[in-house]
Amino acid sequence: MTTRRRFVQGAGATAATAALPRFATAQGTTIAADPKAALDHVVVVMFENRSFDNLLGRLYAPGEVAAFEGVLGKDLKNPIPEWAEHGAERKFVPYGVSQNMNTPSPDPGEEYPHISTDLFGILNPENRFKPLSKMKAPWNAPAPGQVPTMDGFVMDYISSFTAEKGRQPTYEEYAQIMTGYTPEQMPVTSTLAKGFAVFDHWFCEVPSQTFTNRSFYHAATASGFVINYPPADAFPVKNTAETLFERLEAKGLSWRVYCDAPSPMSFTGIIHASRLRDRFATNFSTVADFLEDAKAGKLPTYSFIEPNMWHGHNDMHPPIAALLHGLPYDSPSSLLGGEALLAQIYDAVRTSESSDGSNWTNTLLMVAFDEAGGTYDHVPPPAAPPPDPAAPAGQMGFRFDRSGQRIPTLAISAWIPERTVVTDEYRNTSLIRTMRERWDLGAPFTARDAIARDIAPVLSLDAPRDPADW
Repeated sequence: MTTRRRFVQGAGATAATAALPRFATAQGTTIAADPKAALDHVVVVMFENRSFDNLLGRLYAPGEVAAFEGVLGKDLKNPIPEWAEHGAERKFVPYGVSQNMNTPSPDPGEEYPHISTDLFGILNPENRFKPLSKMKAPWNAPAPGQVPTMDGFVMDYISSFTAEKGRQPTYEEYAQIMTGYTPEQMPVTSTLAKGFAVFDHWFCEVPSQTFTNRSFYHAATASGFVINYPPADAFPVKNTAETLFERLEAKGLSWRVYCDAPSPMSFTGIIHASRLRDRFATNFSTVADFLEDAKAGKLPTYSFIEPNMWHGHNDMHPPIAALLHGLPYDSPSSLLGGEALLAQIYDAVRTSESSDGSNWTNTLLMVAFDEAGGTYDHVPPPAAPPPDPAAPAGQMGFRFDRSGQRIPTLAISAWIPERTVVTDEYRNTSLIRTMRERWDLGAPFTARDAIARDIAPVLSLDAPRDPADW
């Protein structure tokens, strides 16, 4: 058993390195591998709308590792509602394997009322077959304290499919929602998950969609907003919560948001525009710049990478086509587009060999997702404290007192043993907690990151793994 350690502020290239392991670089210099510097640079690449079961549920078979909460060896299924026009006599849809790299298609409902149906099997009659714009309170919400049953995914998919297509789906069409991928179908994600650490109880913060969950990732709140819009000015104008980026700046630490071109704008910039608009020209860049910065050893303290979520997608989002306030928004490409981006980012970190800047010994790469987007998962999300317990209920009456679904999350570092499965409960605000601890950034942002676990103990090795062996 390796010793778990906490990393302290101030350690890094200036620490005494005489007794530290040293690694030769291709340039003829050496890198001193200091465990106290293992979190000097944190890189997060955040993909879109996939549950843990959907991408990693088949990563390990029962007994292959000491513990892993996957799908193999379990009788997982969802009931078919009696009002389904096709296949209702089958009673249930069993969990299966996705037949292509673009399922489910079309995209399942991902807003708060849809996720409520997914998690609790509640679909108010007045909301059946209705788009979000025509849904009504109580928004398919559960009673206070009600335990998620995880049996409404088929029900909601049939309803949302009908609202979008104007007809009910066939059995084969709605059975898509009860499928996920094998390691062979997702070779990059699965290989990295087995090569480093995978969290099998990591949850997103809100049982809803993109903007609210991405806001929690960097602010531990979403200012009471549950859906992207309406209102259109919710996040860019009215989300005024303090961000991790500002805390880093206050400590004299650097950060950068890298967006994969040709994205016309950053989702992080939209969500936190009221706080970050003055940094658009200085702190927002492209993935091409990230690759150059990694090679040169010039990564900032914190790097946040956004895939291309607008055109020629590589964000892993299920297929959807829409118009966002006049901006063309094309349907996502195959999951393999995200796989290719992840491989590129991983290789940039693995081959970074600066002797006096960022390199493979002092950089943690996190592979993250914002939310599950309505894709199936079998583990009920836990309760969670409201960011501000004294605040009134938020949009759609939600009190922010429970988590969203499990999502795929990986930690990649020279200081992590291969085939690590982290079974403790983690959440998206664990990133804030970890950065606060590492850099002494002050008190918790909200009650949510106050209870999140620190990632640092997962980096448990006493000596780093040579990247030649990763």
